[in-house]
Amino acid sequence: MNWLLGWLGVGIFVALWKLAETSGLTAPGTMPDPFQIPQAIYDEVSSGRLWPALLSSLTHYIWGLSLGSLLGVSVGMTAANWQVFDQTHAFLARVLRPIPPLAWVVFAIAWFGVSHAGAAFVIAIGVFWVNYFASYSACKNNDPKYIEMANSFGRGGFFDRLFSVVLPQASPGILGGLRTGVGQAWMTLIAAELLGVPGMGQEMNAAAGVGAYEAVVAYMLAISLVYSLTDFAFSKFEQRVLVWRP
Repeated sequence: MNWLLGWLGVGIFVALWKLAETSGLTAPGTMPDPFQIPQAIYDEVSSGRLWPALLSSLTHYIWGLSLGSLLGVSVGMTAANWQVFDQTHAFLARVLRPIPPLAWVVFAIAWFGVSHAGAAFVIAIGVFWVNYFASYSACKNNDPKYIEMANSFGRGGFFDRLFSVVLPQASPGILGGLRTGVGQAWMTLIAAELLGVPGMGQEMNAAAGVGAYEAVVAYMLAISLVYSLTDFAFSKFEQRVLVWRP
């Protein structure tokens, strides 16, 4: 029954899409025909444009996601468990956090040029804050009674407390932040590529420039598919790590 309702939802969405395309609500030629999307996907694959664009996007996606996740988790956990560091950097974090990742594109181009490194830098910034706050909150919400118990058993040192008490309690929140970062990285990546970095975003921009909006949707669906696969893989990893969780 669940799969039937799922397909029903897709059918309703496509019907509303087709209605919008034929009703004249948008400028002529700007609303792609949903029934032309399969052909557009085939054309992009057979032309040899889609796979190179996807591989190019994955290059800076993986680097940016990895760097942003590692730094975000590390800094967030350190701030939550080291009061001096937390107080020292708290004001700086409040100043930098509201700045959107795309605001750094100007500096990314100036420092790295239009390159994988520049795109990875922008992605890493977006992913960093997601993981920073997820890790910080997860560690701050630890039950202090377990810290007191660790102290009683002679495990009150920073690293002893970190690995025996803090991490086991905070791991669900940390992994939740990492999973959110997987999606955040894609959203930041496409926006960064619209400025000229080779990849899916650049192909979407080029297709939109010539009015090939069906091709734009084809790339959007390709991004959705890759994200769904990565999110599914991460969810399986999360289940295995948190096998103790009810």
